[in-house]
Amino acid sequence: MGNISNSNLAPHPGQQAVSTTHAWKFFVFSLIGIFVFFIPVTINHTSSIMLDHIVTWVRQIMPSAIPIYALLVIVLGAIYPFVTGSWKQSKVNFVFSALKVLGVPIALLIYFQAGPAWLLDKNMGPFLFEKLVIPVGMVVPIGSVFLALLVGYGLLEFIGVLVQPIMRPIWKTPGRSAVDAVASFVGSYSIGLLITNRVFKEGKYTIKEAAIIATGFSTVSATFMIIIAKTLDLMNYWNLYFWVSLVVTFLVTAVTVRIWPLSSMSDAYYEDKADPEKVIKEKRLRQAWAEAMEAAGKALPLTRNIWENLRDGFIMTMSILPSILSVGLLGLVLAEFTPLFDWLGYLFYPITWLLQIPEPLLAAKASAIEIAEMFLPALLVVKAPLVTKFVIAVVSVSSILFFSATIPCILSTEIPISIPKLLVLWVERTILTLLLVTPLAFLLLP
Repeated sequence: MGNISNSNLAPHPGQQAVSTTHAWKFFVFSLIGIFVFFIPVTINHTSSIMLDHIVTWVRQIMPSAIPIYALLVIVLGAIYPFVTGSWKQSKVNFVFSALKVLGVPIALLIYFQAGPAWLLDKNMGPFLFEKLVIPVGMVVPIGSVFLALLVGYGLLEFIGVLVQPIMRPIWKTPGRSAVDAVASFVGSYSIGLLITNRVFKEGKYTIKEAAIIATGFSTVSATFMIIIAKTLDLMNYWNLYFWVSLVVTFLVTAVTVRIWPLSSMSDAYYEDKADPEKVIKEKRLRQAWAEAMEAAGKALPLTRNIWENLRDGFIMTMSILPSILSVGLLGLVLAEFTPLFDWLGYLFYPITWLLQIPEPLLAAKASAIEIAEMFLPALLVVKAPLVTKFVIAVVSVSSILFFSATIPCILSTEIPISIPKLLVLWVERTILTLLLVTPLAFLLLP
């Protein structure tokens, strides 16, 4: 009987082969993704991450085709809400669908150099098109291909189990929310919010937990951060910028979960579907490995995974590009020709002045303009001192909430949180980010 028992316990050769295949997928694909997103490489005397080098190479081999591609994406992005019917789902969707349509004539006027002088000023329309629209239009789809390797073969699940003991005490969310957090940082806020809303509707998050995750973790992705870093000439400090942004974003969230409005939100579940997380208290590494292997085993075939990520990345690009032009241009016009953001900037000026950020009024104005579009602060501080550029680059990421994308995305989920509460959260996150990142910038930058 003992022999029979031992033979039953021994792994079957076929099971060993499957396990080896899963482990191979986990290590090889995850490491390739890590290399492309996080490891600086020097090519042609330029040090940057591999994704940036790939985008640069593509732009170099077909320079005249890329602006036409961007125009096509903007047109498709303006049509898409009306094809899917999403434009009529809410008043917010209707407004942003109209803004996407507005992006089309703006793009055509800029491309054909046929607009009014103020629009064709090199710091207005052409700057938006060349420095934001084209890079974003390239980085997001190409980045989504490698995102398939980074998040599709067990790495997120492995991390999720390992960090479970810190998620609840620090951020008051289940361990599984680490998947949302990492998915947002390496993928996008839209991916993170998609995961959050689905898990919330399954009863695995409370209303409070879902709101914390949506407003605290669903920030712009590494691919968007590359655009900011390139615009502000920070690619030489890429790893410092990335990790400081990540740490500051999550530290700010650890504070906001303990103050109003998040602290007062309901602990009820969506439609009373309660399915709380199973708490793992022992053999954590073994369980993390088991979860990773299960995810690798369930993963789509590589080509299909890449195709689906590329498709999602392209749809996301269509959603973003027309908004960048219309909302971005509106923000630049308001910043250039009206005192609106000067007034709003005075909300943060006492903090930027006390922190001794170089050009404190400019830093305050850049912090304020972030609420319109997360790329706009970078445009305001292009010629500012290094410390100011670094601080504002982190503020753009850590503030999370802006009207051209994340706020309407959050409002389109089932999570019951209002625009006034989102605005309060934005002010809280901006102030806390300035307080945390400024000492780090002075300490870590040359």
